[in-house]
Amino acid sequence: MICSSLLSKRATNAIRFFQRCYSQAFDDPDLFRTKALINGQWFKKLNSFPVRNPSTQELIAEVSDCQLSNYEDAIVGGKATFDKFRHTSPQERSVMLENLGNLLVENKQDLARLITLENGKPFRDSLGEVLYSASYFRWFSQEAVRMYGTVIPGPGGNKQMFTIKQPLGVVGVMTPWNFPSAMLARKVAPALAAGNTCVVKPASETPLSALVIGWLCQQAGFPSGTCSILPTSNTAEVGKLLCGHDLIKKVTFTGSTRVGRLLMAQCAQDSKIIKKISMELGGNAPFIVFNDADLDKALTGIIGCKFRQSGQTCVCANRIFVHKDVYDEFAARLVKTMTSTFNLGDGFNERVTHGPLISAAAVEKVSKLVEDAKEKGAEVLTGGKKADALGPYFYRPTVLSGVNESMDIFHTEVFGPVASLVKFEDAEEVIKMANNSDVGLAGYFYTQDISKAQEVALKMETGMIGINTSAISDAALPFGGIKNSGLGREGSLHGIEDYTELKSIVLQP
Repeated sequence: MICSSLLSKRATNAIRFFQRCYSQAFDDPDLFRTKALINGQWFKKLNSFPVRNPSTQELIAEVSDCQLSNYEDAIVGGKATFDKFRHTSPQERSVMLENLGNLLVENKQDLARLITLENGKPFRDSLGEVLYSASYFRWFSQEAVRMYGTVIPGPGGNKQMFTIKQPLGVVGVMTPWNFPSAMLARKVAPALAAGNTCVVKPASETPLSALVIGWLCQQAGFPSGTCSILPTSNTAEVGKLLCGHDLIKKVTFTGSTRVGRLLMAQCAQDSKIIKKISMELGGNAPFIVFNDADLDKALTGIIGCKFRQSGQTCVCANRIFVHKDVYDEFAARLVKTMTSTFNLGDGFNERVTHGPLISAAAVEKVSKLVEDAKEKGAEVLTGGKKADALGPYFYRPTVLSGVNESMDIFHTEVFGPVASLVKFEDAEEVIKMANNSDVGLAGYFYTQDISKAQEVALKMETGMIGINTSAISDAALPFGGIKNSGLGREGSLHGIEDYTELKSIVLQP
């Protein structure tokens, strides 16, 4: 018992030492938060789970491991706060959101360090994510004061008819690991703008980027209990609780289609109320290069669209359709660009352009998809294997030629750095192949023919389309998909609608 106690104490001291070392590397050590934020209080006396750097496998921190009882407290507290917060003026909420966006920008270096530490993406990409996150808080600071209703002409007499928008209540927020700051911002910003409160379950791989936003919410002036952040390793049971709890009026989730389906079923079966749901789920984006495309633009587009964050984004190009007339040239130039400009490694190295995958399971998934494609006739033009010398989670950026619909990789969201090239002959054929998917989040194509652009844009079955560009995400633009890619839209003037109820009022003086 004495030995066991001594070892436990030594382990605890070692963890505290590592956490102090990491926090001291920040311009503001207060931004390195490891405790749960529940109803405005930072809870210390909770169990914990480890968070590791996927590049180095080093322990970053031990983070509060919240249980169902902690979530229950946060939900009940969130409801009590909502009963007051809903009566704040839109102008007050606008100021708080603007403050929050400004705080993200002011602390962008530290926030980017957190993202790279726990996610592994290159530091410059993390900086971009922080600024992208801030843009949503700033955008919805302006939308808060534009929750307009409508005045409807009455059928006669002096009867008045009009509509107003009201907040829902407590919102259950579940965010992914690939954009741990941005995905939280896209959900929490409109929720708070409308006058709701939030209970957030961040991904267990990347809780630090969520906890720091909770801290900044407090500095921005939001009341205690407005936004609780509860890390947990108990993902399945917490998701079930949020979906089934009657005080949770809306559930918003970003993740896989499989989990999204499960959560929707739990909302329907386990709760006594009908909840609002918004889901941003899987994608399998087509990227089409027609024979009249500007190949320089198309190559720039595919480098950013396919290989950003080593392919671990929901809008990544998965199936790259290239017209037969330009197929060989495009493939050769793509490989040349990758081999001459890509550097794989730790995200804090300034020369590194691409980091690791998030886990061993992610590496195994990519490896199996590549091997299946090779067995069925695909050719590896570059990459196609793990980069074990760098660490267990690294996979080399890969180009596969000769991919077709018989291969698993054609139908699967890869979430890895693999460009699958598919040859086509005409527009009708490629549109049919592009739409051969049960998901429809994003799609891209390159052409200089305006008539073709209009035709393909209308026929492509995706919620978002980039024509001669792969930069399709902006706070001012609705983000979301069709088919099994989810429900609802995030961002834009439409983004706040999912966090409100529309009430019709008829007044007879």
